[in-house]
Amino acid sequence: MSNFWVTGAVVAHRTLNPLVLGSNPRSPIFISKLFRGLCPAKQLRAYIIMISLVTGATRSGKSEWAEHLAIRSQKSVIYIATATRYPDDVEWEARLQKHRDRRSEEWQTLEVPIELALSILEIQDDVYILVDSLGTWLANFLDEDEDTWLEIEQKLLESIQACTVDITFVSEEVGWGLVPEYKLGRIFRDRLGGLSRKIGAIADAVYLVTGGYAINLTQIGEKLP
Repeated sequence: MSNFWVTGAVVAHRTLNPLVLGSNPRSPIFISKLFRGLCPAKQLRAYIIMISLVTGATRSGKSEWAEHLAIRSQKSVIYIATATRYPDDVEWEARLQKHRDRRSEEWQTLEVPIELALSILEIQDDVYILVDSLGTWLANFLDEDEDTWLEIEQKLLESIQACTVDITFVSEEVGWGLVPEYKLGRIFRDRLGGLSRKIGAIADAVYLVTGGYAINLTQIGEKLP
């Protein structure tokens, strides 16, 4: 068996750590080195960055599955909680507490309701980032007009593509029911559906959690052009 593990898909789709491998992973020279076998397989595998998206309905188990992926990575975990806290809302605080109770005491938790893109870029260590969730993060921008939202969304997408560590996002499926009667509900549904689709397009693995099962859509589905 070859001592090198190099494919065009890996080079084109995943980000490798340039500080460790010694050059820009997106440059033609770096790609040439990969195909000429100058990067050992173990070193290359160690710095392949995985982007994952876990989506599902309310109470589907999507957060539990994302947490399972984080545990399975056997890496130190940074949990980014995006929900805004409302101490006067007892039911909402109870929901957040259930998530806190499930987390390992060894995980580092960051509460990031706004600056998600910046927080992702600031994490450089060899860790596993778990972001829960896209819906609670997006809800903090519903008052922004469409152009402003698209700029915020683009910054997040750019930060994901520039991320140098494994990262998993949890997202909510909210578009399978009736069209909301109120405007903010329609804005939330449309923006979250669009954001999830865009992240799914650059993710290495997309999971749909439903009925007690996590389905890997990247294995059984056909990606939209």
